[in-house]
Amino acid sequence: MDLLSKSQLTDLCTEINSTIASLNLEEKKSRFGELQTESMEENFWKDTNRARIILSEMDAIKAEIDEAAKIKEEIDLFIEMFDGSKEEEQNELIPLYETLLSRFNQFQVLKFLSGKYDPADVILSIHAGQGGTEANDWAQMLMRMYIRYAERMGWKADIIHMVQGTEAGISTATLNIQGRYAFGKLKREAGTHRLIRLSPFNAQNLRQTSFAGVEVIPVIEDDDTDIVIKSEDLDIKAVRAGGAGGQHVNKTSSAIQLTHIPTGITVHSSERRDQSQNRKTALTILKAKLWQLEEEKRDNEMKDIKGEHKIAGWGNQIRNYVLHPYKLVKDLRTGIETSNAEKVLDGDLEAFVEAQVRLQ
Repeated sequence: MDLLSKSQLTDLCTEINSTIASLNLEEKKSRFGELQTESMEENFWKDTNRARIILSEMDAIKAEIDEAAKIKEEIDLFIEMFDGSKEEEQNELIPLYETLLSRFNQFQVLKFLSGKYDPADVILSIHAGQGGTEANDWAQMLMRMYIRYAERMGWKADIIHMVQGTEAGISTATLNIQGRYAFGKLKREAGTHRLIRLSPFNAQNLRQTSFAGVEVIPVIEDDDTDIVIKSEDLDIKAVRAGGAGGQHVNKTSSAIQLTHIPTGITVHSSERRDQSQNRKTALTILKAKLWQLEEEKRDNEMKDIKGEHKIAGWGNQIRNYVLHPYKLVKDLRTGIETSNAEKVLDGDLEAFVEAQVRLQ
């Protein structure tokens, strides 16, 4: 940036005020008060899971309110400094302005996360595509990438269910990622991810293309009355966890396979050694999948009305990860790309995630 003008500051101030207004902070303050009252009840810690959810939501709301106030305070102070400076001194304020702008851009992402379940935790599943060991290894690389991303965001990631590949990698894995706006930020990671590299499993070290599919659904709380699951519609089986084992996989028969008879949807949970806990987790996943099914029906109806038609599934390729003959990760929807593929695979996804959020 060569010059800094008053019009730039005025525009930024207007944008900051618009973003803060869009976040309905007064409603969130009211919600914070309700949660705070509940947290002081005598039996608050009787349901530890519910207590965790409430405290997490309180922390997130407080952080959002505090950050909005801080940014507003800083832009007002910056404008005061700018107005009080001489013309030849104003360009010295550019680094401070760029820092403020960067901070605001990160905060502004919240403006695009207004969907009903955007603040929710997320169930993220990874499925290896065709290609045997190569695809299984790629699926495991993706699983590690999302776990590392969650760590970078200060979120918690647990492996709910995992089936390991015959020789290496994983056939499928399901993660429960807990964090404010986890679903809103990650929902557009759903689709097909394509890897191009020299094969580490081929004696000729040939170039290989592998695919893996990612599915993303929100964690829907028990008190959400929009989705009702009847007990007579469930077929519940206790099964042994599949795959070759490992520290994350429960090898006992407490693992649960749950089938929703009307839709044929089957889910698994093998995270816990307690069968009742695995059943509860499986029901949470099923609830989210039924919500996803209804969303897809609505989307398809809208596409039919608009005359749009797009085949879902493996053709829905969203991002390429090229490790040979050059290094490039490119998102095919936003055009965001980087040559630092190793950093992306180590969880540095925020540039891609933020661009997707702003795309909606």
